[in-house]
Amino acid sequence: MATTAQDIQTPKAKLPPGPRKLPYIGNLLSFRSDPLGYFQQLQRTYGNMATIHIGKMPVVLLFRPEHVRYVLVEHPRFFSNSGLQQDGNSANEGLLTIDGVQHRQQRRAVQPAFHKKQVEGYAEVIDQYTQELLENWQIGDQIDVSRDMQALTLRIISKCLFSVDLSHQLQALSSVFNDMIGSQGSIAEDALNIRIDNPITGYGKRMAATRQLDMLIYTLIAQRRASKEEYHDVLSMLLEAPYGDDPEVKLNEKQIHDHILTFLAAGHETTANALVWAFYLLSQHTQVRAKLQDELRNVLNGRVPTVEDLAQMPYLNWVLDETLRLYPPAWFQARFVAQECEIDGVRLPVGTLLMLSQWVIHRLPEVWGDPDVFRPERWDAAQGENIPAGAYFPFGGGPRTCIGMPLAQLEAKMILATVLQRYALQPLPGYVPGTQPLITLRPKHNLCVTLLPAYSSDMKEQWTLLTRTANNNVSTHAERKGCLGAVLSLFGI
Repeated sequence: MATTAQDIQTPKAKLPPGPRKLPYIGNLLSFRSDPLGYFQQLQRTYGNMATIHIGKMPVVLLFRPEHVRYVLVEHPRFFSNSGLQQDGNSANEGLLTIDGVQHRQQRRAVQPAFHKKQVEGYAEVIDQYTQELLENWQIGDQIDVSRDMQALTLRIISKCLFSVDLSHQLQALSSVFNDMIGSQGSIAEDALNIRIDNPITGYGKRMAATRQLDMLIYTLIAQRRASKEEYHDVLSMLLEAPYGDDPEVKLNEKQIHDHILTFLAAGHETTANALVWAFYLLSQHTQVRAKLQDELRNVLNGRVPTVEDLAQMPYLNWVLDETLRLYPPAWFQARFVAQECEIDGVRLPVGTLLMLSQWVIHRLPEVWGDPDVFRPERWDAAQGENIPAGAYFPFGGGPRTCIGMPLAQLEAKMILATVLQRYALQPLPGYVPGTQPLITLRPKHNLCVTLLPAYSSDMKEQWTLLTRTANNNVSTHAERKGCLGAVLSLFGI
């Protein structure tokens, strides 16, 4: 792993060093096989910065908190999101990809939907839909938590932002979003920029999913335009949002569509992933789970959490923050250089693609000390840990901080508090989540669990449930032995 990156645009513009690249595909093989491990290896090898090549395109990776501050907070106008979406039908006019005056104007148009009072009003919807999901859960059941959290967060975001209840379409829509987000192209497709719209290709699956979502979204827009009811949601704000200096000129159908698709996709996928990772981490750290459940019991005593209650539960906040540190749903951010600039003495010409990785920076040993340890107490201000600005950015930073952050945090905390008052979620024996770093960071394998009572006062009951479930779902002596080991480990035996 050693060479110097090629010059870009001018002889003076020397990019940081990086690994040797292969003809045509550059470093795509290493990047695609294990992007998380590859990025960490690059940071350990090259330090603050490194250059890789995706095909023939150089990409500069930035690994320091001060780089995050420089790009996202201090000089955001030096950098651009435009061009990050490549597929022809992508939401390239949504908030994630538009820039400049257009971004500021359209973000301002929908900002009222995310003001504190408005977001707190969504708590009723979050509670209602969570309770309806839990009506289908029973002690001893085996549940696909990944599937259920995706359906729940999709239903919540649709109702809160667009005033529609998608309860009868959740299974189909979840499948469509999985195809849109989870269908990667092959190495050859990426390297050669091949776009074959065929059901067997990653690109073809994404396009088929996109067409289905297009039909849903354009129907939603048409129905709202025809409705005589008055709404105060994001969709109504988008329909009235100006485009440019003339207040009479409104967003066109494609622009409204792209905003809706962005909110739907990002708004449910990231929160669902955060919840799944939180449930998994709590299942592996029973002392943390017990401490959190004690806090829930002391504050709530079995009742539904309110917005006011959340302020009285600091450990719940720490658990969520620590989950987002270890498994940030958005595991990297990318920007193009729009104005020539200098970072750490390296001159970056216009057009250079930069990547900032939450996965790497959230795990820097010199910042976090014990970076791979799930330790919510690190967020206790009384412990005096000094976390530098830019070292933690699960929702981005600066003027492009995720607009849905307040809703996502409220939603995740309310769902965690509600579920954990009733259940302890125990992964099935032998479960290893793996990681699937796509647009978002998903577990590679869905989290499937057995539902146990939340509080372990009746250990005999939990023992009976676990052993019965294990014996009902395995057939060999070896498998039963593995299940028994899982049971014993749950109780620290």
